[in-house]
Amino acid sequence: MAGIELYAYQEEVVQRALQRENTIIWLPTGGGKTRAAVYVAKKHLETIPRAKVVVLVNKVHLVDQHYTKEFKPHLGREYTLVPVSGETAEKDFFGKVVEDSDVIICTAQILYNALTNEEETRHVELSDITLLIIDECHHTNKDAVYNMVMTLYVEKKLKGEKRLPQILGLTASPGAGGAKTLSKAVEHVLQICANLDSAIVSTKNYVTELKEKVPKPKKRFDIVDKRLEDPFGDHVMGMMQMIHGYMDLPSDVRLRECGTQEYEADVVLLEQQGAREFNRMLAQCALHLRQYNDALLINDTLLMMDAYRSLEDFYNNKVTSTIDGTDVFLVGLFQENQVELEKLARDSRYENPKMGKLESTLLRQFVPSVESKGILFSKTRKSIHCLNDWVHNNEALKEAGIKAAILTGAGNGSTYMTQHEQADTIRNFRQGTLNLLISTSVAEEGLDIPECNLVVRYGLLTNEIAQKQASGRARARDSLYSVVAQKGGREERRERTNEYLDELTEEAIAKVQAMSPREFSTKITQLQKEAVITRQIAERNKIAMKSRHTDDSVQFSCRSCFKPVASGSDIRLLENQHYVNVNPEFEKRYKFGAQVMLGKSFEDWEPGRKICCRNCDKDWGFEMKYKKVVLLPNLAIKNLVLETPDGRRTVKQWKDVPFTVEDFSLMEYSEENHPDLDLDD
Repeated sequence: MAGIELYAYQEEVVQRALQRENTIIWLPTGGGKTRAAVYVAKKHLETIPRAKVVVLVNKVHLVDQHYTKEFKPHLGREYTLVPVSGETAEKDFFGKVVEDSDVIICTAQILYNALTNEEETRHVELSDITLLIIDECHHTNKDAVYNMVMTLYVEKKLKGEKRLPQILGLTASPGAGGAKTLSKAVEHVLQICANLDSAIVSTKNYVTELKEKVPKPKKRFDIVDKRLEDPFGDHVMGMMQMIHGYMDLPSDVRLRECGTQEYEADVVLLEQQGAREFNRMLAQCALHLRQYNDALLINDTLLMMDAYRSLEDFYNNKVTSTIDGTDVFLVGLFQENQVELEKLARDSRYENPKMGKLESTLLRQFVPSVESKGILFSKTRKSIHCLNDWVHNNEALKEAGIKAAILTGAGNGSTYMTQHEQADTIRNFRQGTLNLLISTSVAEEGLDIPECNLVVRYGLLTNEIAQKQASGRARARDSLYSVVAQKGGREERRERTNEYLDELTEEAIAKVQAMSPREFSTKITQLQKEAVITRQIAERNKIAMKSRHTDDSVQFSCRSCFKPVASGSDIRLLENQHYVNVNPEFEKRYKFGAQVMLGKSFEDWEPGRKICCRNCDKDWGFEMKYKKVVLLPNLAIKNLVLETPDGRRTVKQWKDVPFTVEDFSLMEYSEENHPDLDLDD
C-alpha cells in the first residue's frame, strides 16, 4: 500500500484484521503495533463505505502523540482526523465530531461518556463506528474504562445486533493475570480475548526478522549484599516498638515485619478499625506508624536523609494540632528523637549500599566513548524526586556527563507534571539535552521515547507486564537492562518471578492460538455470558446498597477527632463528579488552609482554598467556586467517618456510600440560600 511500508512480520499480523476479523495484535514494545494499526485503518477507510475509525488510548498524552506521529502523517491528506481529550473543546460536542470526521483519536473515557450520554450533540452509538482500535488493550479488564466500553459492545453482540464495529487491539503483553499455573494463565488470556471479542495474533513465520528489528537487551542483575549495620533503621524500629507498647494492642492483633508492604497493610486496617470504633488512640498511632514504616521503606531504597526528611516533613506539615494525650505522646516521641535520627542519617558509614551499586551501574554505561541514553525506573513520584536530587548532587555522575530529569504522569499537584512539561522533557531527551530520564511507570508504555541503551529498574515490585514494557525501552543495539537489588531481597525475587510469568504468558497465548476456531468461539461466548450475568448481579447489589439508608439517617464525622461534620442530606452531586455540602451552617465547622493549585483550568469552576477541621486541622477537601459566584465545599469522603443505622464505616470513594446523593440544583440552592433574589425577573 502506497505510503505505508510494513515489515514482513507486521504484514503477517494484520492479515486477519484486513479480512475484518476482530483481532488483538501482540508485538513487543518497539515492534510497530501502531504503524500496523494505521495500515489497517487506511485499508479500512479505502474499502468500507462510510467508514468511521475511532482510536482509543488510556492516557491523555497519547491522544496527541498518536495523532501527530502516526495517524496524521499517513492519513491526514485524504481523511479528516480529530484528536479529542478532556483538555480539548471538541469533547463538548463529541457526537458532532464523530459525525463529521473519518478518524477520531480519543481517550476511552471520552467515548464511554458519549456512549452513555443522551444529549444529541454528545451522544454516539457503537453502530456509528466501523473500526474501533484499542491501544494497550491488556487494560481491557475488570473495571477499567476500556472494559466499560467493551461491555456495551458485548451486551449488544449477545443480543444479536449486527451493526457493531470491527475491533483491533494492540498489546506488548496481556500478562498472566496473577496466575501461577498454565491453565489459569490460559483462562486469563481467554478472558482478555472475550472482553475484546477478539482472537490474539502474533508472527509465526517472521520471528527472526522481529528479533532482528527489536533486539532483546542484555539483562544483568546488579546485586548488592545487605548492609551489615543500619543504626538509623534500628532506631526507627525502636520508636515503632514504643508506639506498639503505648497502643497496648490486644493479644490477637499480629503486626507483620516492620519496613514491609505487609506491615503497611496491617496498620492501614488498624487505622480503619480505630476510625470505626472512634478509638482515637488506635487510629492516630496507626497513622504515625505508617509514616515510620514509609521511612524504613525509603531507607531501604534511597538515602538515609531522604528517609529522615520524610518524617521531618510529616511532623512539620501534617501534625499541627494537639487534641489529646495521644498527640502529646506521638509528637513528643519524634521531637525527643529528632536530633539523634538526623545524626544517624548523616553518618555516611551506614549509607544504603544500593545507592553505591546504582552509581556504579550508571557510571559503567555513561562513558566518554559511548553516547548513552537511559531510563531509571523507580516506584513512586517521591522516590524519583529524591533520585533526581541525588544525581544532580553527585560529582561522579556529573563528571560522567549525566544530564537527568524526572518524568512522571500528568496530573494535579506538585509531584505531577503537566502534559506540556512531559512533552518538553521527552523532546530534550530525544535531542540529547538530557540523557537520563528518572521515571515512574509512566515511561513503561505508550510514550514516544527514543531508543535507550540502558534501562535500570530500582526499588520496584511490579508485574510481568510492567517488566516487559520497561525492558522494551532498551532497544538500541547492545543495550543493557539492569536490575539493582539486594541479594535475595524482594525486588530480585519479584524480577525472577516475572521472568517465569512472562514465559507462562507466552505458553498460554500459544495454547489459545492452538484452539480450533469453534472451540475458541464457544469458550469466548461462554465467558462473555458469564461476565454479563456477573455485572448485572453487581449492578443490582449496587442499587440495593444505594437505597439501603435515607440520606438524613447517615451522619459524617471527622476521621481524626470524630467531631460531627455533616448529614448525608447536606450533600449534593455537582456535574456528576463533585460532592458538595450545600448547608450554609457547615462553614462553622471548618477553617481555611492554603490555596489549592490544580495546574489546569475548568470550564464552570475553579478551586479555592483547602478546608480543614476547625477542631483538629484534618484536611476535609477544598472550596470550589462554581459559575464564578457560588462557593461550595467539595468534600473528600476518605477523610470522614460514616455513621449509619448499621454502624460506623469508612469508604474510599463517594460511589460506595450507602445512600443516594441528590443532584445539585443551582435554582434550588439559590432559593434556599438567597431567598431575597428575584428569580422571576
